[in-house]
Amino acid sequence: MDEHQSGVKLEEALEAKKELDAKAQKILEEKEADSRMRTYTGPLGRAVAVLLCVWTAFQLYFTTIGAISAVNLRAIHCIFLLVFTFLLFPTFKKETRKRKLPPLWDVAFILCSAGSLLYLILNYTRIARTGGRISDMEAAIALVAVVCVFEAARRASGNLAVLAGIFLAYNWFGAYLPGYLGHNGFTLKRVLITQFWGTQGILGTGIGVSATYIFLFVVFGAFLKYSGFSKFINDFSLTLVGTTSGGPAKVAVIASGLMGMINGSAIANVATTGTITIPLMKRTGYKSEFAGAVEAVASTGGQFTPPIMGAVGFVMAEFLNLSYTYVALAAVTPALLYYIGLLLAVHFEAKRLGLSGIARENIPDALSVIKEQGHLVLPLVSLIGLMFTGFTPLYAAVISIFITVAASWLRKETRMTGDKIIAAVIEGARSAVSVGVCCVIIGVIIGTVTLTSMGLNMGYLILSLLQDNHVYLAGFLVMIMSAILGMGVPGVAAYVIVQAVAVPVLIKAGVLPLIAHMFCLIYACLSNITPPVAMSAYVASGIAGSDQTKTGLMAVRLGLIGFIIPFFFLDNPVLLIGVDPAATAVETLWAVFSAAVGTFALVGALEGWILCKCGWAERIVLFIASPLLLFPGTMTDFVGFAGIAAVIGFQFLQRRKET
Repeated sequence: MDEHQSGVKLEEALEAKKELDAKAQKILEEKEADSRMRTYTGPLGRAVAVLLCVWTAFQLYFTTIGAISAVNLRAIHCIFLLVFTFLLFPTFKKETRKRKLPPLWDVAFILCSAGSLLYLILNYTRIARTGGRISDMEAAIALVAVVCVFEAARRASGNLAVLAGIFLAYNWFGAYLPGYLGHNGFTLKRVLITQFWGTQGILGTGIGVSATYIFLFVVFGAFLKYSGFSKFINDFSLTLVGTTSGGPAKVAVIASGLMGMINGSAIANVATTGTITIPLMKRTGYKSEFAGAVEAVASTGGQFTPPIMGAVGFVMAEFLNLSYTYVALAAVTPALLYYIGLLLAVHFEAKRLGLSGIARENIPDALSVIKEQGHLVLPLVSLIGLMFTGFTPLYAAVISIFITVAASWLRKETRMTGDKIIAAVIEGARSAVSVGVCCVIIGVIIGTVTLTSMGLNMGYLILSLLQDNHVYLAGFLVMIMSAILGMGVPGVAAYVIVQAVAVPVLIKAGVLPLIAHMFCLIYACLSNITPPVAMSAYVASGIAGSDQTKTGLMAVRLGLIGFIIPFFFLDNPVLLIGVDPAATAVETLWAVFSAAVGTFALVGALEGWILCKCGWAERIVLFIASPLLLFPGTMTDFVGFAGIAAVIGFQFLQRRKET
């Protein structure tokens, strides 16, 4: 009888999981274009699969040992991106996605986009030697290419296409604006030269990032997925914190953070790990809004968590011409405080609600997990090891892809067969299309910023309004700008936009370049949980069956330390490891430690719990102590620690009286 009942329960659980996966897929299709791709049957389906494999082989070869000019690499990469966009992304949301052939208009778009870029490859050197002089026919070719790029971006990322359209129009209507925002205006031909025939527009920084870092790390993430790495992360997280108070929520924080760090897509991460972690949190006793918010916040933070940072760290290092190690070390403190705050929040909430952890019999044995799946971490070890020994991130990523396959063969259960390898290649290449197209359209934004000097002018405008180079008020305005520009855009793409528009403002205000980049990156990533868009939070709320607005606001509360900490390192580089040359190791570590205690105070005040329930007086003391500890300084630290000690001492005595 017991066996029959357990079999029925297992079937019910599997059925519930299928329903939740279908629900998550439906939500994703509404929020993310990647989930609305066409599938082809017959010969074209096989041809698309082969072409995706050819594209991957091309990228692996020419970003490591092959020799090719940067312009040709970007142009060919752009051809692949546009061809796959018009093949895979439907023209309209309600279009039939299972088909044998693409519509005729998509064939026309493919021919126009490939033809215009092939013409550029064949004629770029000649036109560059003439100083960028082009004929009317070549201007027309450029216009065709720009139209194709906008149509591709409309399908892959509608919001970003609209934003790029506004920037493109600024090339002309900016001539009618007064003051710092105005410019002299440009002819259509001049704009097309910048956007298509130069290296500041469509073939500029954005697609350069896509053709190198983004593509390789997206493929690397797909290989990790097919090797079973995701299961290892979940099982290992369960062994670490599963039995503690609020264990499922802590598992969600650790697993989602690690996976978000690798795949760089908060929304996709919520949709995959959230179908497992959110129901688990709800069954434990967390409210739906809280469970959805935890998953959204955990998935979002992975994009600025070292050592991989969703590939953003490599891009930042390239922009700043710095060692990646330097950038990764600087990101340690913000990421550490962010996840400390989130883990404390779920812990205090569990204590407040009287929630227990997962029963020990449902937790996998730690030694068994390490013995059976521990070898799957070898690709990450090789990636980090190769980078820290001086190899480029691109070379390290390619080697780690091959190590992923080799490591999977160490045990029969995780072995990647030929079918799995091909599936990983196809999924990785398909996943790289939408973010790649985002990077192409970002080129239009950056091209406009470069041609019109918009970034510098915005800096002058803000500084003229602020006066006295008020760095914190400048930071507040840049925070709003970064959050708006990053809404609904993948992490890497969001960073590429804000570094072109918002970073110059902070640098003009006197902020160090690395700090300015880190500041803008964090807020661009946090736009995923910032209402009114809050894409990650809204996907999570759909899975949790919770109110979207409440889930979004809860996500802001849980991730509040992420919104606060950048202001404290804006003018205090000692908080970022290795950034302040005058700071000793002891000073930096103390600043990080006191900031961690300040995070503890902030979360305790928000959740109303430390050792027991906090009264209003205790919460006010904690609120005051938090910023004092986050701000580096001997006197502020002394007062902050004293306030926390007073609250803990009072609660300790209160608990003794109650017992």
